[in-house]
Formats: sequence, structure tokens, C-alpha cells
Amino acid sequence: MQDRGWWLGAALSGAVVVIAGAFGAHALEGQLAPRLAAAFETGVRYQAWHTLALLAVLAWRASHPLAGQRLAMALWAAGMALFAGSLYAMALSGATGLGMVTPVGGVLMIGGWLALAGAILRAR
Repeated sequence: MQDRGWWLGAALSGAVVVIAGAFGAHALEGQLAPRLAAAFETGVRYQAWHTLALLAVLAWRASHPLAGQRLAMALWAAGMALFAGSLYAMALSGATGLGMVTPVGGVLMIGGWLALAGAILRAR
């Protein structure tokens, strides 16, 4: 199966989204300051959208592989890890210094979208 590792990674990311969403909605309800709860929820939301984007590009790659699609996926994966991961860790630990990592993850996710746009523009 082409891109098996990417499919597996997207599936595991989807599982983490559901687990984190449920954990945030139930186990953390009323346990976090509103700002930290909002940060946790933002991490879940961005990870969910980028997991769906990964799945869409993987499905697209199956019939129309383009140079740049893998770069976009790699940037999204790294961005999700840093963006959502830092928000999850910050919310759970209260270590606000982790918030310095979050924008790096955001820039990587933006880079993924730009890499995808570049792949589309270069396609014939």
C-alpha cells in the first residue's frame, strides 16, 4: 500500500483527536482555568482539521500524485505535533513557557498549505 505510514499516522492522529476531545470535554471540565481550557480546545480543533487535510491529500495522491504533496503532509504533521502538542502540554501542566512553541507549529502548518499550493501550481 502506497503511503502506508502516512495513512497509519493520520489514523492515529484521528484517534488522538477523539481521545483529547473527550478528555477535554469530560475529565478536564471545570478543572482548568478558562484560558487553558480554550487553549486545549484550540489544539484539538487544529489537529482535527489538519488530520482531515492529511486524509484528503492521501486520497488525492492515490490517483494524482504530485511533487510537493508529501512536503505539505510532513509540514502539517510537524505543525500538529508542535502546535497542538504544546497547547495540550501547556493546558495540562500550566507551563505557559510552552506557548513559545505554539507559533512555530502554526508556521509549519501554514507552510504545509503553501507547499500544497505550490504543488498545485506546478502540476500539469
